[in-house]
Amino acid sequence: MAYPEQMAETMRADLGVEPGLSEKRMFGGLMFLLHGNMVCGVMKDGAMYRPGKAREAAALEAGARRLEFGGRNLGGMVEVDYAAFEDDALRARLTEFALAHAASLPPK
Repeated sequence: MAYPEQMAETMRADLGVEPGLSEKRMFGGLMFLLHGNMVCGVMKDGAMYRPGKAREAAALEAGARRLEFGGRNLGGMVEVDYAAFEDDALRARLTEFALAHAASLPPK
């Protein structure tokens, strides 16, 4: 398995039952989408969240780090490692930011 299933279960619980929420295997992990827009996901090295550029600084201050993919910084996206993922308050904050960002986008 490319990602720990327990992390996916935790992320599902964090997201709750949100109308329009779906899952999709991407980037070697499992991504969660709201009306087709990426919210967050689990990967082999940890978890990623998409707080958007407006909330990126707040997500970094909360304890996440910038997401790099292929040597490039992906603006508006952050990641946490396994240890940081265990922090319930951090996950709740990042989930809140990411859901708010996805909800602000037009459905795909």
